[in-house]
Amino acid sequence: MTLTPQLLVMIGCASFISKRSHILAILLSLEFIMLNMFWMMNIWLLIMEKEMFLSVVFLSITACEASIGLAILISMMRSHGNDYYNSLSIIL
Repeated sequence: MTLTPQLLVMIGCASFISKRSHILAILLSLEFIMLNMFWMMNIWLLIMEKEMFLSVVFLSITACEASIGLAILISMMRSHGNDYYNSLSIIL
């Protein structure tokens, strides 16, 4: 397995930890991590000569996660006018 997707997942985790103040930055970091995990899964499935059905399921779950996160972000922007993580505790 190549080192590139693993390194990119670590970079995504570092950006997730360092950019915690804005929810949009958090969502972008999560999508970056999921994209690289999808890449790693495809490489692993190609090496093991397995079916690619698992990667399609993973990609659809990732798309659902992104749409839910975007819906939360839009509702937060409409109600509070910003996307700060600290404003999220007011909604819940």
